[in-house]
Amino acid sequence: MLIAYIDESGDSGNIRGGSSKTYTLGCLLVESQSWDTTFDDFLAMRKRLKQTYGIPIRAEIKANYLIRNSGPFKILNLNPNDRRVIYKAHLDEISKNTTLRAFGIVVHKSMTSTSNEVLEFAWRTLLQRLERTSHGLGNTPILIVHDEGENDAIRKIARWSRRRLSSGSTIGAGSRTLPFSKLVDDPVPKKSHESYFLQLADLVAYAAFRRIYVPSSSISGVVDQFMWDNLGNGIFGAVNQVRTITAPGIVEVNK
Repeated sequence: MLIAYIDESGDSGNIRGGSSKTYTLGCLLVESQSWDTTFDDFLAMRKRLKQTYGIPIRAEIKANYLIRNSGPFKILNLNPNDRRVIYKAHLDEISKNTTLRAFGIVVHKSMTSTSNEVLEFAWRTLLQRLERTSHGLGNTPILIVHDEGENDAIRKIARWSRRRLSSGSTIGAGSRTLPFSKLVDDPVPKKSHESYFLQLADLVAYAAFRRIYVPSSSISGVVDQFMWDNLGNGIFGAVNQVRTITAPGIVEVNK
């Protein structure tokens, strides 16, 4: 079984109301049979970061905290380069671990898209990729764990996908029905500060967004445009191998 950890970057709100121009989902795929050793490897990395930078092992590390020097970093007095190294260390951990793969879904929002439309479209796109991943691996079951928030809406979309999920044809027009029969139970909501892997999904999501949208100088010292590329072998390029717009592993859709 695969466990798909999902976290978002940006928000699903309407652009005219001051919301972000995109809504991004970051996905980290973990092989369940290797979950314990994968977790131990990541914990060892966190211990190294504690020794070097003083970051508490249980501290929540998210893109926003690293960029703004907030959260657990506020009292550590780390410069932008230190925080860049910390961000990169997390993506490097995905790159070198053969049991981990990552990809992103970036929704480019229109001026008229509603929050509900964007959220549903992003999750349907994600579920399509996960269904095809399951199929490509011999109908491997997949369990979804996501950051808390919009729990009811996400559960509803997931249940719908078991019976009615469809995907556009890669040849010609139209679509075909591809029920996500190997989706295990309902998606599991979890607080991100309780899960290292959800925190990794958050870093994946923001790196995907920045690979497309060049950051300002105040941000690029921590996360530059090519932070995504540090995922290396951890990039799950199969999700957009038919249509790559900006980079492998980043699915871009318009809503």
